[in-house]
Amino acid sequence: MKSPEHIPSEPIRVRIAPSPTGTIHLGLARTTLYNWAFAKRHGGKLILRVEDTDRARSTAESEHAILEGLHWLGTDWDEGPVVGGPHAPYHQSERVQEHLAVARRLLESGDAYRCFCTKERLDDLRQEQEAKKETPRYDRLCSQLASDQSAARAVDEPFTLRFRVPEGQTAVDDLVRGRVEFQNAEIDDWVMVRQGGQPTYNFVVVCDDAAMEISHVFRGEEHLVNTPKQILVYRALGLEPPAFGHLPLMLGQDGRKLSKRHGAVSLSKYIAEGYSRDALVNFLCRQGWALDGETEIFSVEQFIASFDPGDVSRAGAVFDFDKLRWMSGEYIHAESPDELALHCAPHMTAAGLMTAEELVQRGDWYREALCLGQERVRLYSEMPGVLGFLFAADASLEYDAKAEKNARKHSERVAELSAYHEHLHPMIELGVDAEVLRDDAKAWVAERNLKFPQLFQPLRCALTGAAGGPDLFSVMALLGPEASLARLAAGIERLA
Repeated sequence: MKSPEHIPSEPIRVRIAPSPTGTIHLGLARTTLYNWAFAKRHGGKLILRVEDTDRARSTAESEHAILEGLHWLGTDWDEGPVVGGPHAPYHQSERVQEHLAVARRLLESGDAYRCFCTKERLDDLRQEQEAKKETPRYDRLCSQLASDQSAARAVDEPFTLRFRVPEGQTAVDDLVRGRVEFQNAEIDDWVMVRQGGQPTYNFVVVCDDAAMEISHVFRGEEHLVNTPKQILVYRALGLEPPAFGHLPLMLGQDGRKLSKRHGAVSLSKYIAEGYSRDALVNFLCRQGWALDGETEIFSVEQFIASFDPGDVSRAGAVFDFDKLRWMSGEYIHAESPDELALHCAPHMTAAGLMTAEELVQRGDWYREALCLGQERVRLYSEMPGVLGFLFAADASLEYDAKAEKNARKHSERVAELSAYHEHLHPMIELGVDAEVLRDDAKAWVAERNLKFPQLFQPLRCALTGAAGGPDLFSVMALLGPEASLARLAAGIERLA
């Protein structure tokens, strides 16, 4: 049964907040698409914030790769790096002073306190609790210090800032999962600011979301456990938390969280392997959400018009690599010649089959060749393998074992190929018309009382080196008269 639609009343501001410590992964890609569609549907804004506080692991190269990946997906952000906006800066590392100012407010209000416990004491406490089979947690020793005692010790003792978790319970009316309740007694007095003044994730994410007026937070379900901590910070600051929606995990076929052991999880791998962008977007949108009970292939426009977080499944979404590959093929098979030419170009040049200049100079021929292979590929990167025979040297075309075996199956086949070569020569000296050749070949085979394989198997082997493939006469049209005749002559000699 479809859930009641969530219709926001306030201005919509959603965000994605990647860490630039690697490339964009599929989970972030899906989260971005859901946030983007929600903002688009309701006339809101998508904010991109770079969470680069891990200075040791954050790199400019990773940030660039993430931004490129988001552009490739077709998701445009309204505020953030490159485009700017009224809530700059959009790099978390540039907002540390604002974070520390908020931390001081919480310290002054008593919602946070200094903790002077050493690592050794905390380690001993943890080991003691584990020995008693208790959940490791801070014992709040430093929370009992008077404010003047704490301030005096802070002059020459290192300390962290901990959030003082109040009694009671914290509830989240999750837009995906429904109402989820947490007992505050089970939440530790967690560290807000480390020694040396480095704020931690659960604290700074509230500071930044509040400063950027984020209305809705859609993220992976692994963040659900962080939500009560963040809501408590909002309350301590006298702020209304945003609406939360926690998206289901993407799973491998074994039911475990999707990881490298299942297959590629980095968006860059799918780009490099030549998946259709529209197919990957379509597929990711369906990882936990469906347009209806039947439609598998739909447009981005349909997705935006229909997306509602209440329709997102709570159950994990199994990532079916085979279905993604099938879907990529469906999109590629439906592309126009110009679209196909654009998307295959980097793969053709990378394979060394054509230069960028040749793609332009021989544009019509290139498009005709792609159309020949279009129905035979599911990835753009497969096109060079399908069409590679067109670019081989005529006299040294490689034959695969099956093709050569079929061509040699009966001794008379080489004789028939030789006879067809003599018949063909005067017909195509001035040009090749695929339709004319096809009709003529059928008549020639019938006239000689042959079965089609007796001619077509050795003919295909000589022209393409393969046992199967595109229409032979379209192949001859692309090869042209000289190359077609040369390959037939070489085939007759080799198969004799």
